[in-house]
Amino acid sequence: MKETFTQLIRDHLDRPDYRPQNKSELARALQVDSKDRAAFRDAVVALERGGEILRGKKARYRLPGADSEGQMLAGRFECSPDRKRRSQYFIPDDPTQHPAFRGMDWPKVFVPGHASGTALHGDAVEVEMVKRAPRRDSSSRSYSRHSRRVEPDEWQAKISKVVSRSESGIVGTFHGKGSRATISPDDRRLPPSFQLLNVLAEARPGDIVVAKFVEWTESGFLPQAEMVKVLGRDDAPGVDILKVIHRYQLPLEFPEAVLAEAELIDEVVSDEEIQRREDWRERQVFTIDPEDAKDFDDAICVTEREGGGFELAVHIADVSHYVKPGSALDKEARKRGNSVYLADRVIPMLPEKLSNGVCSLKPHVERLTHAAIMTFDASGKMVKSRFASCVIRSHRRYAYEEAYALMELSDKATARIDDEKERSLALHLQRAWKLASMIRERRFRNGALDLDFPEVRVVLDEKGRAVGVKKSIYDESHQLIEEFMLAANEAVAYETKNAPAPSVYRIHEDPDEARLEEFADLARSFGHRVGDVAHRPELQKLLEGVKGKLEEHSVKLALLKSLRRAAYSVDPIGHYGLSKANYTHFTSPIRRYADLVVHRVLRKILSRRHEPTAPELADRTPVVQEIVEIAEHISKTERVAADAEKETRQLKIIEYLERICREDPKVSFEATVTDVRPIGAFVELNELLVKGLMKREALPPRDEYFYDRARQQFKSRTEAPTLTVGQRIEVRLARVDRVRGFVDFELA
Repeated sequence: MKETFTQLIRDHLDRPDYRPQNKSELARALQVDSKDRAAFRDAVVALERGGEILRGKKARYRLPGADSEGQMLAGRFECSPDRKRRSQYFIPDDPTQHPAFRGMDWPKVFVPGHASGTALHGDAVEVEMVKRAPRRDSSSRSYSRHSRRVEPDEWQAKISKVVSRSESGIVGTFHGKGSRATISPDDRRLPPSFQLLNVLAEARPGDIVVAKFVEWTESGFLPQAEMVKVLGRDDAPGVDILKVIHRYQLPLEFPEAVLAEAELIDEVVSDEEIQRREDWRERQVFTIDPEDAKDFDDAICVTEREGGGFELAVHIADVSHYVKPGSALDKEARKRGNSVYLADRVIPMLPEKLSNGVCSLKPHVERLTHAAIMTFDASGKMVKSRFASCVIRSHRRYAYEEAYALMELSDKATARIDDEKERSLALHLQRAWKLASMIRERRFRNGALDLDFPEVRVVLDEKGRAVGVKKSIYDESHQLIEEFMLAANEAVAYETKNAPAPSVYRIHEDPDEARLEEFADLARSFGHRVGDVAHRPELQKLLEGVKGKLEEHSVKLALLKSLRRAAYSVDPIGHYGLSKANYTHFTSPIRRYADLVVHRVLRKILSRRHEPTAPELADRTPVVQEIVEIAEHISKTERVAADAEKETRQLKIIEYLERICREDPKVSFEATVTDVRPIGAFVELNELLVKGLMKREALPPRDEYFYDRARQQFKSRTEAPTLTVGQRIEVRLARVDRVRGFVDFELA
């Protein structure tokens, strides 16, 4: 069957009237039966890996095209943050259109300074691909870690046109006055100075301000911008987070139309709506969330079945009942894509009336849910699933710490709980973990990677200043909820994948073997024996080997960086990290737009199947092209949110680090060396998980330490410790660059 599809696909792509199509479109064009979809997908993957077909923009396939010098390509312009040694690159929208990008996992080519014109970092551009003049040293070749092979460094890009400007905000320091007023951006990927065409009355030189780009007509002059907001002095409380918010253009307010629409929603569930749903109000449904959580979008209920096995009900807030397609709420949620969890605040996808109100599964109040109800056998294998619109009344809200304490109780200790309801819930928790632990064990047997590790959260005071740290431990209470949510997401993905309806899927493509091997080298430098990491069991064995070790965080982080980034797609190609062929996002519609779309698709499928006389009860769902656009957009907003969240966490951890060093200048920290280069040794603090550099010049005098290039380590001529990857050392804070988020350490 696979061979038949291989020839059919080749012939179809070779037709004169063929226009690039994605997998789903190809399957429909070739009239592939649902039972043959797996063989069809295998044929597409084999053709792509063999280079016979090329995947381009929006995951559409075509035959390899002709290549030519001077070809015009569309893409994005990116700059490095190092202004002294600026590197500029062109990243194509469709790498298959030119030979320069073949074999690259992260396609990009160099843009010389004289060829960048007035392009700014992040701009959409058109470029002309040109070959470099031959070098005198014909043996000169470059190796990029983004490429699978060594290639002659022969192609460059020359920017011909700026198609559209980046939407990133310009945040920086205001200087001068009048016609000499300028802003120096914090983002070092931008030019060092912009001319300001106006100055707000409240602005004072040295203030942190926000500006909007206006124009840049000639590269010999400064780009121009307009001042739109004054944030205050750099050291004023809260300004550090506001800088990140405005640089990433995160929305601080909801439009009036959205808030007005939210206010019209009735907080009380009507009797009429209850009658249309399965009634779970008397069932023992409860939630487990972080201690400081305010939006509870999932609840669980586990029962043991007669004859063995379990029934698991995962109840998810029915946001789709309140947020209708095309409404102001829906348009704003789609635009935002997701909630953003910064160090000092949450920027929600939905207004508080929904996110913390009518959609939040608070205890002892009636709430609407969309439930995945799954049956497992006695070994923890899912044997069937169904889906239903329900109404619940959560019996209890647990923080993870509370749930863990009850899960750890012995049978005797549980029996001694005086309150009958609390004792019953404790037994329910223990029953739930019995099922979750079996599901978890089965998942790892099937090849899933254990990439969970502790995180450090900074504790802030009422003014947003860092006053402490809290290390989150990923214990069994977290694992219980994770396993149940994964199971629900998998069950929903299987349902939508096998129905004639396009949907959004959470995908994680297979990694590049060359990048995995780079990771393996790092793991070896910590002293671990590493087999063929392209073989999943070997990767699992390595992760098991680092568990509990000081380098666990560094090794897992390095593995994450070597893998491709998870994203959203209309094509259900599976999830590498979770080792699941079917996976989507269904369990967090309060904070992710993808989940809201999936809820609508699932209800449409169920409506067609079970309620053929009333299909109008299901909302309109997007067509394929619309879902492709939604998937691209929310993948982008997710990346923006992740970068902003990471940056604010780093800011506050550095602030806390400075604080304790100010209070005790001699304080030292245990650290592990994670990398060694000629410029110095990179280290990570074992408790705070902060990374930084111990510069070569900060080491003891040169007559004591020298760099051994062959072994990539700093050796001492005395009895001082050799600085090599995996070495544990004591360090002190030397310097902090808040703008760039860099920390320098010195040996204690």
